[in-house]
Amino acid sequence: MIQLLYASVSILLLVSGSANAFYSPSDNVVELTPSNFNREVVQDNAIWVVEFYAPWCGHCQSLVPEYKKLAEALKGVIKVGSVNADQHSELGGKYNVRGFPTIKIFGANKQSPSDYNGQRTAKAIADAALAEAKKKVQAAFGGGDSSSKSRSSSSDGDVIELTEDNFDKLVLNSEDIWLVEFFAPWCGHCKNLEPEWAKAAKELKGKVKLGALDATAHQSKAAEYNVRGYPTIKFFPAGSKSSSDAEEYNGGRTASDIISWASDKHSENVPAPELVEITDESTFDSACEGKPLCVVSVLPHILDCDAKCRNKFLDTLRVLSEKFKQKLWGWVWAEGGQQPALEESLEVGGFGYPAMAVVNFKKMKFSVLKGSFSKDGINEFLRDISYGRGHTAPVRGAKKPAIISVEAWDGKDGQLPTEEDIDLSDIDLDDDVKDEL
Repeated sequence: MIQLLYASVSILLLVSGSANAFYSPSDNVVELTPSNFNREVVQDNAIWVVEFYAPWCGHCQSLVPEYKKLAEALKGVIKVGSVNADQHSELGGKYNVRGFPTIKIFGANKQSPSDYNGQRTAKAIADAALAEAKKKVQAAFGGGDSSSKSRSSSSDGDVIELTEDNFDKLVLNSEDIWLVEFFAPWCGHCKNLEPEWAKAAKELKGKVKLGALDATAHQSKAAEYNVRGYPTIKFFPAGSKSSSDAEEYNGGRTASDIISWASDKHSENVPAPELVEITDESTFDSACEGKPLCVVSVLPHILDCDAKCRNKFLDTLRVLSEKFKQKLWGWVWAEGGQQPALEESLEVGGFGYPAMAVVNFKKMKFSVLKGSFSKDGINEFLRDISYGRGHTAPVRGAKKPAIISVEAWDGKDGQLPTEEDIDLSDIDLDDDVKDEL
């Protein structure tokens, strides 16, 4: 009777054990447990694909045929294993398994496996595993991932190749605005996006940086940003940032869509340019050099227009600099008559103040405001300039005019010079002066 009871228990355990096992030895999927995991996976030089599953999990059951197909395809190339994480919860906990199925790829650094978040097909998982193997080989030769390089080279360097090693340094630790595409080499939508991404990168150069990261080769970075499909595009705002600052891109996938969306974000992030008083050559150069255009205003003398009057003009200019800030123009002003060479070269001031000219110092061409020096008048003038309309003329002398060093305005009303009293007591006013021989 006791022997029969033992036999029944053994059969029950055998049946329950087999019911919990998804794979048999003939499936080329190695059953991993806490007792053999370190020896089989961690201490082995081979690349491993490991599925953490639970027998009751419907998604895990659906994955079984694809996972068997994967193991058969990778036989002799990459090892494939599985862990019943419901039965061996301590092993799942060690590798931060939060749900089922979880697939991890143990590559060159066995202590830091990468999460696989792609499609649950044999081919997609195999591509990710082979990318990890290729990455390991390239690292041994001192090189990077060649598939990512070939893609980035097609964009003539405007799209920046991102990896796990340089991502934080280039994106998070920079002051720049970024759009980052997480792609997979096998993804058809990613291939369609590639030329549009390159066009947008070229057009947005100097405003927004565009990067691309192969999520199959750098899965830990893709997992950090919760990448679930390809392509996934994330926006990173200007200034110092963390991974939590990343936002989802929700625009279209043509170059024009990307450019429009990114330009709007750039406008939101760019501060209004400083309105600089021209006091010497250095202030003028710092405000205008390297800018597409420089807006030069010449205001009336402080004796002709007091502090209140001048500040009204300056407030108008600041409002407009905010409105046109996305153009990245320089904005400067001077008091009438203080910078004669500048006024002469731009042909302003002769017909009165205030006056304005917009100058392109790269092409040495300028355009003068002919309408009223008001918010509406200047706005119309600058809008035409931004659309490439309006009359232009060459800068006189075809070179940057000489700038005179002057005292900065103190913000106060002007004061007439004090007339000096003349003492006439020592002057002989006798008209009857005789000439001596």
